[in-house]
Amino acid sequence: MAVVQLTEGYLGTKAVLTAPLSLEGEESDSNNGPPNLLQRIFSLLNNVHPGSDLIRFQLPPVFNFPKSQLQCYGESVYCINTDMLSKCNHGESPLDRFVSVIAWSISTMRPLMFGVAPYNPVLGETHHVSSGTLNVLLEQVAHHPPFYGTNIETEVHGKRQLILHDKSETYVMNSPKLVIRFLPVPRVDWLGNVTIQCKETGLEAELCYRGNSFLSRRSQHRSIKGKIFLSSSSQTIYEINGHWDRTVTIKDASNERVTIIYNANEALSGLKTPIVKDPKGIVPSESTLIWAGVSQAILQKKWEKAREAKNTVEERQREVAKEIKLKDEKWVPKHFTISHSKESGWECLPNHKLVPPAPIVVTPSTSGNSVKFIHM
Repeated sequence: MAVVQLTEGYLGTKAVLTAPLSLEGEESDSNNGPPNLLQRIFSLLNNVHPGSDLIRFQLPPVFNFPKSQLQCYGESVYCINTDMLSKCNHGESPLDRFVSVIAWSISTMRPLMFGVAPYNPVLGETHHVSSGTLNVLLEQVAHHPPFYGTNIETEVHGKRQLILHDKSETYVMNSPKLVIRFLPVPRVDWLGNVTIQCKETGLEAELCYRGNSFLSRRSQHRSIKGKIFLSSSSQTIYEINGHWDRTVTIKDASNERVTIIYNANEALSGLKTPIVKDPKGIVPSESTLIWAGVSQAILQKKWEKAREAKNTVEERQREVAKEIKLKDEKWVPKHFTISHSKESGWECLPNHKLVPPAPIVVTPSTSGNSVKFIHM
């Protein structure tokens, strides 16, 4: 992955911006790629010691591509060729808008490759980017990497909310899990069930993201299946089928008419890379600054320098956690309010209604009316 721009930022730190993930996943350019898999496995084994705590395990930089997971989530919203959010707002009927919300939700999926992964964001890390009139702000509000035997699961707690103020409609949805499997075949999949609801219209959707079974079959790879129905009666309106990296269709339950609602090739081909528009506006917690030293070293294939830079970031994170524990304090996010209860589960709500324009921008491929959105 080639570096696109180095920009002076906070206290002279340089922000490192790279091309967004595409349908092909992490780029395999030999000029910028990591060492071969065998070298990376040896590097991994050197970091695993008998009796070591996997939760504190440090993934060597040769297994990273130069992005934070927070950046990856942000890119899934602001790096896209079609204005999916405006379509959500422009639908003539509640059902039209609901279908567009489903298509937008599917469009946030990006392929990842086994053997490389983004950085695990540090507590309080932020990412702020604008694309046209769309302003996106993310913040890492918790830090609990989960490990489960032969799998690593990344689960986004809380819920996404998409609010169409003009229509007085709120769409609430969860996210699939990112599952990294080591056995029997190494692979990375987005898996699990996603529910999308709009209480104002009484519409609901259930989606199931599926991956390959033991015997790999293209028909199941990155497939999605589900339905749209009325919450009050569970009456099915549309059946949903397809693959999130190809096309997704809906079939009308009343007349079996099939319509394509999402084309991944149209939405995710030729994506543009963000640039820094206002270097002085970048805050110290910005992902592209926190991980700049690591990213630059990875791009230059200076693996020992990358390891040292990554260790510096992670040691700083541990010191912050230690200080909070010693003071018996609780971490308080800057942009979100967190709550948890047995009834409603884990909730994370934005502190402000609108997100301001960002110092980092990406030029959208299409134009459209703004749908103000804050994304965690």
